[in-house]
Amino acid sequence: MENEKKSSPVSDVGAWAMNVISSVGIIMTNKQLMSSTGYAFTFATTLTGFHFAVTALVGFVSNSTGYTASKHVPLWELLWFSIVANMSITGMNFSLMLNSVGFYQISKLSMIPVVCVMEWILHNKHYSKEVKISVLVVVIGVGVCTVTDVKVNGKGFICACVAVVATSLQQISIGSLQNKYSVGSFELLSKTAPIQALSLLVFGPFIDYYLSGNFVLSYMRTISSGAILFILLSCSLAVFCNISQYLCIGRFSAVSFQVLGHMKTVCVLTLGWLLFDSELSLKNILGMLVAVAGMLIYSWAVELEKAAASLSLTQEELNLLKNQPPIKDYELGHESK
Repeated sequence: MENEKKSSPVSDVGAWAMNVISSVGIIMTNKQLMSSTGYAFTFATTLTGFHFAVTALVGFVSNSTGYTASKHVPLWELLWFSIVANMSITGMNFSLMLNSVGFYQISKLSMIPVVCVMEWILHNKHYSKEVKISVLVVVIGVGVCTVTDVKVNGKGFICACVAVVATSLQQISIGSLQNKYSVGSFELLSKTAPIQALSLLVFGPFIDYYLSGNFVLSYMRTISSGAILFILLSCSLAVFCNISQYLCIGRFSAVSFQVLGHMKTVCVLTLGWLLFDSELSLKNILGMLVAVAGMLIYSWAVELEKAAASLSLTQEELNLLKNQPPIKDYELGHESK
C-alpha cells in the first residue's frame, strides 16, 4: 500500500504532475468537445460514463495480464462508494446548470473546509494553525480569481450541498478503503470503475436529456469523426486523471488533494487565456498569485506537521526507554557475580 510515509519525493511529484497535466488536458479537451463553437457534445454525465468504461477496461486488461493483482473488497462497500461518487458527479452537473458560475465556484471552494470537518468527525483528525491559515489563503486566492456573479436558488443550493458533501466523502473514502483493505490505488479504481460506468451509462443519458433537452443517441447518429477523436482523447486522459487522483489521495490526504488541486484552476485560467483568448484581468492575476502563495504555505505547514509528529514520536520512545527497568546480568545470559 502506497502512503505518504513510504512514497519517495520523486514518485510524489510524479503523481501530482500526472494529476495536474491530465486534469488540465481533459478540461481543455472537453471545452472543445462540449462548447457550441466546437463539437457541441453536451452530454457530460454520459461522457463520464465513457471515461469509467475505458478505465474499467484498462483495469481488466491489467488484472488479466497479471500486471496488477486483485484484492478482496466487500461488494457492499464498492456499491456504497460508487453511489456516493455518482452523486458527486450528478450533483456537480445539476449545480452548474441551476446556479451561476460564481456560486458553482464557491461551492467547489467550500470542499476544503468541508473535508477538514468531515475528517475531524470521521477520523478525529486535527490540523495545525499554520495549515488552517494556508487553507484560508488558498480559498481567498482562488475565490478572487474565479468567482464573479453569485446567483443561487433553492434547488440549486440543495444540489450544490449534495455535490459538496458527496465529493468530500468520496475523496475521504478513497484513502480509507485503501488503508482498510491494504489495496493499491489502481486496484481500488479497477473495482469501482465498472460499477460507476454501468450506472452512469444507464442513467446518464436521461440525466443529460433533463439538463440539455437533447438525447445522446440522436447526436450519435450524426457524429463527426472529429467528435469521435475528441471523445477518445477525453477518455484516454480520464484514465490518467482517475488513476492519479487515487494515487494522490492514497499518498497524501483528501485535504492536500483539494488544496494543491487548485493549482489546476490556475493552469486552466492561464491556458484558457493562451489558447482560447479568454479574458485575464488584473483581478484574476492577483487572485492566482495569492492562491499559489497559499499552496506554498500549505506545503510548508504540512512539512512542519510531519516534523512535529516525528519529534513527538521520538520523545515518546525516549520516555518509554526511561521507564524501562534496568537490565540485569542474568537477563543478558551472564552469570551474576
